[in-house]
Amino acid sequence: MYWAIAAGIEGNLAAYEAFLKDLRQSRLDIEALYLLGDIVGPRKDSIKVIDRIQNPRPGEPEPQVCQGWWEDQCLILHALGRTGEPTQLFDRYGKAMAKTLWDAVPRAAIEWIRNLDFGFSELDCLLIHGTSMGVDEALTPETPVMTILDRLQRMGVNNLFCGRSGQAFDYNLVQGSMQTQVTMLDRPPSAQTVTLPAKRLIGVGNIGHALVRPAMCCTTPAIILLNSKP
Repeated sequence: MYWAIAAGIEGNLAAYEAFLKDLRQSRLDIEALYLLGDIVGPRKDSIKVIDRIQNPRPGEPEPQVCQGWWEDQCLILHALGRTGEPTQLFDRYGKAMAKTLWDAVPRAAIEWIRNLDFGFSELDCLLIHGTSMGVDEALTPETPVMTILDRLQRMGVNNLFCGRSGQAFDYNLVQGSMQTQVTMLDRPPSAQTVTLPAKRLIGVGNIGHALVRPAMCCTTPAIILLNSKP
């Protein structure tokens, strides 16, 4: 049995259909399909993507979906987000993008977006758009090792699947140890050695790239298959 994991449809229905076709052609026994955020985007097909996800065809796995950065921006625009103003949206794409996104994702879809999970913890894995710190944090192989370890340790997992960076990669941290020391004013320093098991950070790529490349398929791998049984 396998998991299929992807992210970043960004309202690109044709790209999502191509992804599902790849999934069917793999002929693997897919136990679960996880979509790690950025389902919608500033494209008119966003509502069609939501409808397609809500209504899988016979033989297709039912997608498990979590919130991404674009979903978070939609909620902010409707005064339902974690912040009051879509400052990240303005800074990255300009204020005109707020109107484009507002028109692309109708009010009827907001309640569905609002009820999406923040992430999934399954077996020894965390599946999430950004990190446990927020949907806007992107982890890559260039992220400092201590930051990656911190994000894994916070959730008590050894495998972290994320989609925020838009990159597809498999970054392995080998088993090792770390020494810590606490210095107190009224007692000798206290040293401790912590042994850490091997850990993995997996970027799941981006299916849609709505703003970068509105063609049918993405330039990075859109499907990651994880054997979910030992």
